[in-house]
Amino acid sequence: MSKKINHNETSSILPSGGWGAIKYIKDVFGGVKSLLTGMKLTGWYALHHRKEKITQQYPDNKDTLILPERFRGEVVMIHDEQNEHACTGCTACELACPNATIKIVTKFDIQPDGKKKKAIDKFVYHLELCTFCNLCIEACPTDAIKMAQTFEHSVTDRTDLTKILNRPDSKIREGVE
Repeated sequence: MSKKINHNETSSILPSGGWGAIKYIKDVFGGVKSLLTGMKLTGWYALHHRKEKITQQYPDNKDTLILPERFRGEVVMIHDEQNEHACTGCTACELACPNATIKIVTKFDIQPDGKKKKAIDKFVYHLELCTFCNLCIEACPTDAIKMAQTFEHSVTDRTDLTKILNRPDSKIREGVE
């Protein structure tokens, strides 16, 4: 006993009446054309050797390397010659950080007049978590932190990427509130 296949069942086997295979082949050829268009300039440079170098060879160019002014390398805390900084411990940068890269540990210092004043104990920066979004820099009301131009962060131990930004025995600069 053989089963008869009617016209409605065969149309469900080939989508769009066989046009699916043609669309697939057109997509493949379109992809190949797009690839060749993109590789045209690369091929031209490979066949036409120029006297000037287009690519800078790292690390040979370390002495002459100039990074753009807006380059974001890592967060650093600015200290002056007297080991003073402008961080008040307000935690605005910590709150602005989208992924908890910054943790500020505060303490209370006793002033000469006997009053307690809030100060930072540790400014902990987790470089391995940082997305270099610059939101912490924008949020800082005293411009105590900035983005440095460092870009080599390779380490063998991940704990080396957690940094304490305030220097030992540093204190807040006079007049910063």
